Amino acid sequence: MTHGMRTDTHTQYLEERRDWRDTATRYALLPLRLFLGVTFIYAGLDKLTNSAFMKASGSGSIGDMMRTVRDSSAIPALVDLSLKSPVGFGYAIAFGELAVGIGTLIGLFTRLAALGGAFISLSLWLTVSWASDPYYYGNDLPYLMAWTPLVLAGASIFSVDSALRARRRQRAGAYR
Repeated sequence: MTHGMRTDTHTQYLEERRDWRDTATRYALLPLRLFLGVTFIYAGLDKLTNSAFMKASGSGSIGDMMRTVRDSSAIPALVDLSLKSPVGFGYAIAFGELAVGIGTLIGLFTRLAALGGAFISLSLWLTVSWASDPYYYGNDLPYLMAWTPLVLAGASIFSVDSALRARRRQRAGAYR
């Protein structure tokens, strides 16, 4: 028997370690959220402000880009659909990227925004960057994978979602 033996001598050290790990866990997705949010906002604005991009044909246009990748894409039918209205498709992608970027950056409906980002990245991977050889030279697949943790976990800190969660908890506590 170990009478008189103190087992709590290292408790504070263990709590500090656990607090550090908890803090690191809470902040772990923040750099990814900032990067993806800023990048998608920039991509959307870049498309909207590039007059050559928002045209059905011509050098640097969405129409020419889609015609170029049509035969090498994994889903040519998706490219054909975009070619029915390339300018409309260009605006849809640009505004989608803006919505996803803003939602991710401020943490509003973060999981939904991340799902939208993953969908955009998947669509671009299956069409525009499908022919990249080897596959890891294409940039859309890593973006798709980068969205996955945010789809699963959302935004735990510095987000509108977390503020709304805290407010709901506070209201629930007041009604008990």
